[in-house]
Amino acid sequence: MSVKITQFEAENVKRIKALTLTPAPAGLTVIGGRNNQGKTSGLDAIVWALGGDRYRPSQAQREGSVLPPRLRLELSNGIIVERSGKNSDLKVTDASGRKAGQQLLNSFVEQLALDMPRFMQSTSKEKATTLLRIIGLEEQVEKLERQEKELYNQRHAIGQIADQKAKYAKELPSYSDAPNQLVSAYDLIQRQQDILARNGENQRKRERAAQLEQEKQTLYRQLEELNARYTTICADCETAQKSALDLVDESTEQLEASIRDIEAINIKVRTNQDKNRAEVEAKEYSDQYASLTAQLEAVRQQKTDLLQGAKLPLPGLSVEDGELTYQGKPWDCMSGSDQLKVSAAIVRALKPECGFILLDKLEQMDLDTLREFSDWMESEGLQGIATRVSTGGECSIIIEDGSAVGKEFPPHSAPQWKDSEF
Repeated sequence: MSVKITQFEAENVKRIKALTLTPAPAGLTVIGGRNNQGKTSGLDAIVWALGGDRYRPSQAQREGSVLPPRLRLELSNGIIVERSGKNSDLKVTDASGRKAGQQLLNSFVEQLALDMPRFMQSTSKEKATTLLRIIGLEEQVEKLERQEKELYNQRHAIGQIADQKAKYAKELPSYSDAPNQLVSAYDLIQRQQDILARNGENQRKRERAAQLEQEKQTLYRQLEELNARYTTICADCETAQKSALDLVDESTEQLEASIRDIEAINIKVRTNQDKNRAEVEAKEYSDQYASLTAQLEAVRQQKTDLLQGAKLPLPGLSVEDGELTYQGKPWDCMSGSDQLKVSAAIVRALKPECGFILLDKLEQMDLDTLREFSDWMESEGLQGIATRVSTGGECSIIIEDGSAVGKEFPPHSAPQWKDSEF
């Protein structure tokens, strides 16, 4: 059973003249009043009574009082805490009447329950670390987050290179009319020489045909003397002419143009090859990026599964990117009520036997938010003692000039949620 504050009395502490408070066992007990009337002094007195000399106010005795501070606090476990006398000596008595000291109080009083602002003002990462420590996952989540960070940084570097490679490949020109391989000047010249050789042979055949034609004319004039030879020559001439008619010369114009343009063609080929290599490299880095993304998502899912399987002090709490979140929202995006709810749940989980928390300056909350938070506290069986600049019906007790005024509401009665008076 968690320990609650059942009654508190204070005299001559800071601004407090005399105050008696019987807080409700669950939900909010609101100490109201105007500014500088002693509300926070009452809260500080409770903190001092339970927290020890480390919380003793620097000017503990009320200004103008000749009597030293006196504190008396009763707890639901039967322990009575008292501070009195010139040195405000501590006296702790347990339920059986035995004397004890601060060590007994420390065994069930959570320091953050006495100093909620210290938790609420801590960084989001510090809040997350506190939560993970409570549920016993601090080391596991830290390991996963280190792995996640390493993968993220690696993926980020790969992504930058992939973008640069893709941009470089895109900016390179491309020539559709260029061949796929570099052109060899030796091959083109060799082919040209072959064609020239064949054309030379054709020329020699033509010259032979012309020579035979000339001899034929000569022999024709000498037909009578050389009839036999003329007949032979005519036959040879006819054969040579037929052979010459079937010959076709090959053009070297295209090869000559290729030889002239070989360097320009090879520039295009090299450019196309550079573009292809750049595109291949960009694709390789893009594939690496996708692979790292899959690994990163797997680590994140592992961390999510780990947190979802943990026993959290408040449903909806989680840790994302090393920061505390509630219902998917980071700390600075939570409502004031949710921030208080999250803080109260975590502080309670730090030491479940401490069933109360102290909260100062709740005037920033509207009545609906205040009521919502109080209802949640009551549903959780958690006792809250808070201060608020107000004299409205939501206040359980009003302090004026260091003392309670009017009649305190009966113990455990619900606040009257109506518009506040200031």
